[in-house]
Amino acid sequence: MTTSAPKELPALSARATGVGFSADGAFMNRVLEDGRQLLVPVAWFPRLLEASDAQRRNWRLIGHGIGIHWPDLDEDISVENLLA
Repeated sequence: MTTSAPKELPALSARATGVGFSADGAFMNRVLEDGRQLLVPVAWFPRLLEASDAQRRNWRLIGHGIGIHWPDLDEDISVENLLA
């Protein structure tokens, strides 16, 4: 019996469509356009860790979802770097 890998794997998108935070504020959840969810500790990002809930909720997508910007905090985080 032989098996072969597909010639091309589907490309996964590293573009965010949304951001949320756990109820205790310890984790940030990024929703990607291909359906994946990326859960990361807020402690990795000191500005977000020290931010108020209102400041964390004030975000916008940048570069068609390749990153997220928090204007109140002057913080930008790229999705690709989190996946690397």
